[in-house]
Amino acid sequence: MRAVVQRVKSASVNIDNKLYSSINKGLLVLLGISNNDTEEDIAYIIDKLINLRIFKDENNKMNNSVESIKGEILIVSQFTLYGDVRKGRRPSYTEALNGDKAIALYDKLICSLKKDYYQDKIKSGEFGTMMDVELINDGPVTILLDSKRLF
Repeated sequence: MRAVVQRVKSASVNIDNKLYSSINKGLLVLLGISNNDTEEDIAYIIDKLINLRIFKDENNKMNNSVESIKGEILIVSQFTLYGDVRKGRRPSYTEALNGDKAIALYDKLICSLKKDYYQDKIKSGEFGTMMDVELINDGPVTILLDSKRLF
């Protein structure tokens, strides 16, 4: 599982020019799911999201997590995080999980995150749908996560 985690002042998802979901201060998470991902990968990503210390404290140091500031989290599916462009110019998505298995893992991550965090602070996009994502990146601060610890 891969995630691009962005510290945001606000973020939103629009589908067909209509607001689908939005958050204020917190994390925008672009999430990619691979063919090899399991519930262990979900647990790893959730732990990182909740506890990643990338919010400023009273001394202007990044010592606070989204949990400590009671921030919101917006999860958006992003299969292109598994785009492989090492050969040619057109990305190959053979490592990206698709279909019902991908939807099941995406939904499981959101449900588990709601159990481990504040349910009302978790929002999402719609899996497999063309979305317009807007954000005000705070910093900017952007962190890459890979549950297989490839980076």
